[in-house]
Amino acid sequence: MTEETLSSTHPPLPPTTEDNRYSWLRLLRSKRVGPVTFHRLLAEYGSAQNALDALPEVARSAGIKGYETCSAKAVDTELKTAEAAKARLLCFSDPEYPALLRGLKDAPPLLWAIGDLSVLNRPGISMVGARNASSLGVRMARSMAQSLGEAGYIVVSGMARGIDTAAHQAALKTGTIAVLAGGADVIYPAENADLAARISETGLRLSEQPMGLAPQARDFPKRNRIIAALSRALVVVEAASKSGSLITARDALDYGREVLAVPGHPFDARSSGCNRLIRDGATLVRDANDVLEALPPQEMPTVQAAAPQDLQQALAALPPPPPQRRSLAETHALHQQILGSLGPSPTSETQLIRDLSLPPQDLGPALTDLELEGAICRDPGGLLSRAYPEDKD
Repeated sequence: MTEETLSSTHPPLPPTTEDNRYSWLRLLRSKRVGPVTFHRLLAEYGSAQNALDALPEVARSAGIKGYETCSAKAVDTELKTAEAAKARLLCFSDPEYPALLRGLKDAPPLLWAIGDLSVLNRPGISMVGARNASSLGVRMARSMAQSLGEAGYIVVSGMARGIDTAAHQAALKTGTIAVLAGGADVIYPAENADLAARISETGLRLSEQPMGLAPQARDFPKRNRIIAALSRALVVVEAASKSGSLITARDALDYGREVLAVPGHPFDARSSGCNRLIRDGATLVRDANDVLEALPPQEMPTVQAAAPQDLQQALAALPPPPPQRRSLAETHALHQQILGSLGPSPTSETQLIRDLSLPPQDLGPALTDLELEGAICRDPGGLLSRAYPEDKD
């Protein structure tokens, strides 16, 4: 199986020289320069060095006093740390850079990689779940990861405790990618040191963060977006109703990836997130076979045309179409459409139906879901308004 290359949303870049890599690293490590700003600066100024030269004046124009770009000493230190860890720097313009990340608006400009880069050329399936996973959840993750690896897929996860660890362990022989929230050389949690070493032998450890950086709470959502984007599909094994796994699932939806979930007992809080995903249209999976069957086909099968006299018979022999059901992606898109139409000023449900041109039977369940999630409020008189973070306790 070969991985399809997605078209990039960013302008094409020339191959990176060593000087370019150095200036790219300096630019990305400068204050207030994230992935989106990096790509914008590169497009505007033509090169990272030109952007570095312009940044102090740009900062002054924005009212930021005393702005300094990342120092050469800091970059030298990171490069020495990377050399000691045998890490490879992948630039956005390098041919080895993961193809599925190129289409992201916030694609990591740089990635540090430790291990076998060839696994990036194989199709992947991401798997995430609870850190305090149940025994059944761990067994499920191991079984699915092993079978998916044997089917030719790379298993992608975040090397956290619980489901992530189980998935990596089961896929060691066939290849696995661990996307880290800290530096590629920083092992978190510490008890996964042996696992991390084994991953770098047959798979890959990947991170956009500086070498030697300990993971911070704010870095995990950034890590999750890479896990979501690096594969065609995301499998959630166990997840609470408010968890990082659901953030990853939301990212996967935003990137157009397939989202699948393993159902769990209604009374187990660790399964509430998975059950909710399935309720909203995620594909229910019980084993690796269900995952493989749910994956988008590599190519559409050809159908031989029937002779006119045989057409009626051919149509009669076809199985009846499945009942229409809103997919998770469609549910997500509808929720975003509703939230985009609502603001702090109350709006009647009737007006919302007119604005969105939706039938009431479609809008009603979606409004209930959003109200339960705390995303919208029902004001006196049945009026609707959007809930913002400051509205929530």
